[in-house]
Amino acid sequence: MSTEKKAKNAAQTAKGKAKEAAGRAVGNESLEMEGRAEQAKGDAKQTVEKAKDTFKH
Repeated sequence: MSTEKKAKNAAQTAKGKAKEAAGRAVGNESLEMEGRAEQAKGDAKQTVEKAKDTFKH
């Protein structure tokens, strides 16, 4: 996995975690769900990149 893509995906996951925590703190379910979705998207991208790396070697 390229370092740049890995960093972007990790940042997206971290951003999602922050949104989820903020939503939970203020009682905003919509923001909390948005954060969970963003985390899932970042995790999925990381999984795809890892699979690509596996098949390259």
